[in-house]
Amino acid sequence: MNDAPTACLLIIGDEILSGRTQDANLKFFGERLGATGIRLKEARVIPDVPGVIIATLNTCRALYTYVFTTGGIGPTHDDITTACVAEAFGRKVIRHPEAVKRLVAYYGHMPNEARLKMAETPDGPDVSLIENRATAAPGFRIENVFVMAGIPSIARAMFEAAAPNLTGGDPVFSNHVDAEVREGDIAAELTAIQGRYPHVSIGSYPFMREGKPCVSIVARATDKAAIMASLGEVAQVMSAKGAVPVMETLF
Repeated sequence: MNDAPTACLLIIGDEILSGRTQDANLKFFGERLGATGIRLKEARVIPDVPGVIIATLNTCRALYTYVFTTGGIGPTHDDITTACVAEAFGRKVIRHPEAVKRLVAYYGHMPNEARLKMAETPDGPDVSLIENRATAAPGFRIENVFVMAGIPSIARAMFEAAAPNLTGGDPVFSNHVDAEVREGDIAAELTAIQGRYPHVSIGSYPFMREGKPCVSIVARATDKAAIMASLGEVAQVMSAKGAVPVMETLF
């Protein structure tokens, strides 16, 4: 798993940080990238501040195989992601001819200046458009950076359009076992189980059900057999504590 391609998600927008808008993209990107064999190693929520966007992008694109950004490529004055990406790469902002063509075809007439803003990309022959089947306004790719809309349905459509161009590794699978038991009561045994399965990531997530303490133990790995074996041991520990473990059969 350590040799797998890696990714970072940059969630851009003051509206996310203010709490007015709840992000719905992180869960999708984590799951889809994992299924593609790309490990989402980090996600950052950053404001609509040019210096922050540029510095964060330059840091992350040097650290990870891929960087995905969501938000800030719409038609309004506060949509500044494209300009920031261009500056991060030392490029100029242009109106991409193909993007203009798509917007004109979609709107049935020459778009106004605000809509044409959505046709802007950094210049350079290595910049490619990311198709948007929802509204025709595309995202774009520059080197290892994929710039996408923040609206979840559009971000997902853009990701699916870009996915064939991603180089992944072995997909990551997961399963879990839940029981009415305090996680502190099985912590020592979990540590021992994790030691026996170094290639399985085992996480403990407590929750309450009908006022009673419960825990969900989640195992993630590229090896389905190792997942099931490790969770089988967890279930035995839960049973020994007098609990009734419940595990889904996902594969």
